[in-house]
Amino acid sequence: MLIEWPSILSLGSSTTSKEENMPETTPIPEPPALPLIGHVAELDRELPIRSFVSLADRYGEIFRLRFPGRTLVFASSHRLVNELCDESRFQKVPKAALYEIRNGVHDGLFTAKLEEPNWGIAHRILMPAFGPMSIRGMFDEMHEIASQLAMKWARYGPQHPIEVSEDFTRLALDTLALCSMGYRFNSYYTSELHPFVAAMGDFLTESGNRPNRTMPSWFYRNEDSKYWKDIETLRKTSDEVLQQRKKFPSERKDLLTAMLNGVDPKTGQHMTDTSITDNLITFLIAGHETTSGLLSFAFYELLKRPEAYRKAQEEIDTVIGKGPITVEHMSKLPYIAAVMRETLRLDAPISLFSVTAKEDTLLAGKYLIHKDEAALLFLKKSHVDPAVFGDNAGEFEPERMLDEPFNKLPKNAWKPFGNGVRGCIGRPFAWQEATLAMAMLLQNFNFVLDDPSYNLLLNQTLTVKPKGFHMRATLRDGMTPSQLEHRLAGKEMLVESLSASVLKDNPSSAGGSGKPITILYGSNSGTCEALAQRLASDASQHGFGVSKIDILDTANGNLPKDQPVFIITASYEGQPPDNAAHFFSWVESIKDKTALEGVSYAVFGVGHHDWVQTFHRIPKLVDAKLEEAGATRVVDIGLTDVGNGDAFVDFETWEDEVLWPALKNKYGTDATDVALSTGLKVSITSPRTSTLRQDVMDGLVVETRTLTAEGEPVKKHIEIKLPSDQTYRAGDYLAVLPMNPEQIVERAMRKFHLPWDSHITIGGEGMTSLPTNTSLPAHNIFGAYVELSQPATKRNISALVEAAKNENERAALKILANESYDEVSAKRISVLELLEKYASIDLPLGTFLAMLPPMRVRQYSISSSPLWNPNHVTLTFSVLESPSKSGQGVHIGVASSFLAGLAAGDKLGVSVRPSHAAFHLPQDVEKVPVICIAAGTGLAPFRGFMQERAAMIAAGRKLAPALLFVGCRAPGRDDLYADELAAWEKTGAVTVHRAYSRKPEASGGHRYVQDMLAAKEDEVLELWRNDAKLYVCGSRAVGEGVKEVIVKIAKMEALRDLGKDVTAEEAGKWWEGLRNTRYATDVFD
Repeated sequence: MLIEWPSILSLGSSTTSKEENMPETTPIPEPPALPLIGHVAELDRELPIRSFVSLADRYGEIFRLRFPGRTLVFASSHRLVNELCDESRFQKVPKAALYEIRNGVHDGLFTAKLEEPNWGIAHRILMPAFGPMSIRGMFDEMHEIASQLAMKWARYGPQHPIEVSEDFTRLALDTLALCSMGYRFNSYYTSELHPFVAAMGDFLTESGNRPNRTMPSWFYRNEDSKYWKDIETLRKTSDEVLQQRKKFPSERKDLLTAMLNGVDPKTGQHMTDTSITDNLITFLIAGHETTSGLLSFAFYELLKRPEAYRKAQEEIDTVIGKGPITVEHMSKLPYIAAVMRETLRLDAPISLFSVTAKEDTLLAGKYLIHKDEAALLFLKKSHVDPAVFGDNAGEFEPERMLDEPFNKLPKNAWKPFGNGVRGCIGRPFAWQEATLAMAMLLQNFNFVLDDPSYNLLLNQTLTVKPKGFHMRATLRDGMTPSQLEHRLAGKEMLVESLSASVLKDNPSSAGGSGKPITILYGSNSGTCEALAQRLASDASQHGFGVSKIDILDTANGNLPKDQPVFIITASYEGQPPDNAAHFFSWVESIKDKTALEGVSYAVFGVGHHDWVQTFHRIPKLVDAKLEEAGATRVVDIGLTDVGNGDAFVDFETWEDEVLWPALKNKYGTDATDVALSTGLKVSITSPRTSTLRQDVMDGLVVETRTLTAEGEPVKKHIEIKLPSDQTYRAGDYLAVLPMNPEQIVERAMRKFHLPWDSHITIGGEGMTSLPTNTSLPAHNIFGAYVELSQPATKRNISALVEAAKNENERAALKILANESYDEVSAKRISVLELLEKYASIDLPLGTFLAMLPPMRVRQYSISSSPLWNPNHVTLTFSVLESPSKSGQGVHIGVASSFLAGLAAGDKLGVSVRPSHAAFHLPQDVEKVPVICIAAGTGLAPFRGFMQERAAMIAAGRKLAPALLFVGCRAPGRDDLYADELAAWEKTGAVTVHRAYSRKPEASGGHRYVQDMLAAKEDEVLELWRNDAKLYVCGSRAVGEGVKEVIVKIAKMEALRDLGKDVTAEEAGKWWEGLRNTRYATDVFD
């Protein structure tokens, strides 16, 4: 049943500890308590589940919390939850919020005490009403409400951000009201919800708050007045429905009819009118939040797992096709059922429920639970118990919940619907409702995250739901809303022009005259998005107008055939960007060799040479798969390596020398002569305004310090308080939106003769990622919005040639733009540096800004653990500052200098980004050893790992061994966090081995970290044979060095143990085959 989260503190009863008198028991772990208030300070009042998860991670399978006069025991493992499900030892007793809800629904099904007669009467009468035939009979009305939702989304169009949880709450509420009592809230036809709905929400919230009151009752007189008025609204509305049905009897076979006409087979009694009203309200309370939570979480998980999304949609297309959905389909969708089961495993809307012990009893034969003490079955943790679900228990994998493996799960391993006789009576209703909704929506729409970087945030009231989760919906098959309406009604679809429907579905096209083109990009860091913007801004100069520029996932199953399509995408460790994963999954799955006939396309790919095995894998596969499916390639694929820093140069070269000439030949378009002054129009003003960036949120600097000795390359530590609601795991990244160094901004201001308080307003017809039509400080534009240090491209230099007045300088610039361009690239010479060097260049400010790519976020490995502080992160970074290769001044790292210049109290734009799933500590830390290898600031994520392990050990947990290999220069100079690691080493959290490159004699003659790894071969092999996970973080040289050592060890092991002489190539392939299963890397330059 539902629990108001803050009121969880009120569960349980007063106990006195007997554990000291029972030496054979094992004390239940608990955090240090404060006098009088106990563990109240341990809890996040807004998001208690985050506190509970953190405590479970720290203390393991069981812990106790103490509050004035009461205690709570949390069980987090399957074996303990299984025991708590034993109804001969434990029972459900309504307390706290449930007890307060009785004020409104008395002894309704979910708030009654087991011994109360009305519970038994209602339960026995209603059981048949929730039987299979009765639920099937409700299908048509469920379909009607789901159709209303689908039509709302269709009519709002593909650019509208859907408030997912809110719309699914309306779906569940309207479905319950219609199917249970024939009442219509009509939530999709009004902006304001029915007064009953508002009263119900407020009543439930206050029911959760009431048990935690600390002031005299008169202090809450206003709250109490509203509370009882809300109850009056609930009961009055329900009573009116009941009396209307009694006055005008209906043939409807719904729950209200069952309650009015049903006779208890045991007592022969009917339900009283009061009991019927109690249960009408109870059904709405119990069902609407949980089903909406299930659907919201399910769509989030599918959008984050494109392969599962595709399988779910393929099943619907195969089983249902394009025709109407019928009740017979509901039992023929095993993958949809698996998706919902897996969602409820990971994201159960009711993620814990409580029971009380009937007598003093021992859990697991050793943990004493007192009589009447509340024990909570913490499903959020027991549902990811690696003993049941393996080391990937935290991953969304519907296949594990298909019928056969699901039926083989241990008893009580999956408990989202409660337990035993007090389990959810409405489960069949909710299951059919949710299955129908998923089938209808996936049959007719494709979905994308409105914010591709969104990661799950939680909102807790009565249940847990996603917070701030928005998605966009695009009709499939080129349908219009009118055609969808006919399909849902089971009528023959209207015939409309596909091109017309495409125009209707894209109300916010990018604009521009000329032959229409579509530009699609896949981008995590912003590079491909910037290239797409550059292509869009160039299009008009070549006779094209951009009809759409958007992420690749918006084209999932829907590539236009009436205009060329340009795709710009990256590859991350061989995987697509987050906002291109669904598109890639679709393209990869196309079997029909004619499916994309009529599509004309071109692909430009971005990659990094560090990932040799998967270099440009995604763009090359997209390019090949589109052709295989019948699409026509307009030009050969373009490729660039961001590891060489030439992405914009390579892209512009591909544009100018390959793409636009080919398009001119194919489509007969004419290029437009562009004057030097075109691009962005800039006017300079003086008023002061402020601006906010939308892509990140404000974090607060708490502390900074330098980690290295004087004279060493500077490495720093910074602690940042995260924006509210953001969470992280050890091993994740923090994306930082930097500002350009003040020195470079000053140079730009000086070059364009701008006073420091100048404001500029940017306009112009071309596309730009800069803020337009608003006045902003010039130094803000230079500092926050553009990459001033970006190397100049050939096209940039050619423009400078035209702007130069001096013939000698024009000649020198022409050479740089052609035969000497390698010098520009190698020395990373920026446009600003060229303007400073060649004084005769008269370049308009608008043209300069148009040349520069937008400021991009930089990602840093987080060097802390949420078990240290769930709201704070630390970063460990090197400050880059060295003589410029161009010979003009000093090269200053944009992000590192920005971070280095911050002090406590400063704010900065940040966002947590999850790392690869494999780059986290194992789920089963008690059994799986870890081996971590790093050099320099590559230590960052492993500090977080060891900090987490140390917290677990301090809480009494026994962990598998951990080895940490660290490369640095010299003892006492740059051996980062040496004191911390030494303290953690004493606790058994880690064994540290250091290699000193400048003083190898201090590390046994081992100069580099890979040398130390080889020297400790025996220790490494011992852990490896016990299924250790290995992690590497550092430069490419470190990664290659570690691989070389591992290959040598593997060859020797094969010869020693198997008598087999394997080649280095064979051993290397074996090692690569273990990537992201037994080992994971995070390599950077």
